Amino acid sequence: MAHPFSPISRRDFLVAGGTIAVAASHLAAQTRTAKPLKIGIIGSGRQGGAIGLLWAKVGHQIVFSSRNPDSLAPLVEQAGPSTLAGTPAQAAAFADVVLIAVPYGALPQVGRDLAHLLKGKIVIDVGNPRVDRDGEVGKDALARGTGVASKEHLPGVRLVRALNALSYVQVTKEAHRAGEKLGIPIAADDKEAIDLTVRLVEEAGFDPVVVGGLERAKEFDAGTPVYVKGLTAAQLKAALKLP
Repeated sequence: MAHPFSPISRRDFLVAGGTIAVAASHLAAQTRTAKPLKIGIIGSGRQGGAIGLLWAKVGHQIVFSSRNPDSLAPLVEQAGPSTLAGTPAQAAAFADVVLIAVPYGALPQVGRDLAHLLKGKIVIDVGNPRVDRDGEVGKDALARGTGVASKEHLPGVRLVRALNALSYVQVTKEAHRAGEKLGIPIAADDKEAIDLTVRLVEEAGFDPVVVGGLERAKEFDAGTPVYVKGLTAAQLKAALKLP
């Protein structure tokens, strides 16, 4: 039987283990989106799973993916009926917007494997390079900035760097919090991609802060003064010297 939100049938996807939790009070604060998007999550571990769950709860159509889709059943069950699990290729083919949350050292392989499926799509890259795990790929990205490096690893996409500067714990616990929301820095060269990411950040329960083009993504990379500090939008703008 075909799934109601896409031409991809449910039997095409395998689901089984993995979990993400969000406080009930946060979920209650969410408003259903008026225009659901098809979003593919490539890398549905702690960060990708937490972000995807927030988007699923406001009504976006999500395909979570992993090299082992069997591991995603609890996440899909928690996210609700507008979600499925599948392979990275299935997620990329399904989606209008793709979020990539893989270990940074795997990003070049993702670009090679999925280039034909990602070309021309808005891709939000949330991976954070580490030299100890990602070797020369991580070292290069930290030296030049992830916006510059990721653009080379993902040619042909409409790239956005965003949602990387909070930990998955902060994503889970602080979404839709009362009072001033946590700020999410965004860097991209494509205006439409920026506008869509601003919308998705707001729907996830955070306050978007547009920093500039991809070359400025290095200002909120891992190890910078604003990384995982849990700053409000006002504090983030002050730290990054934004108007």
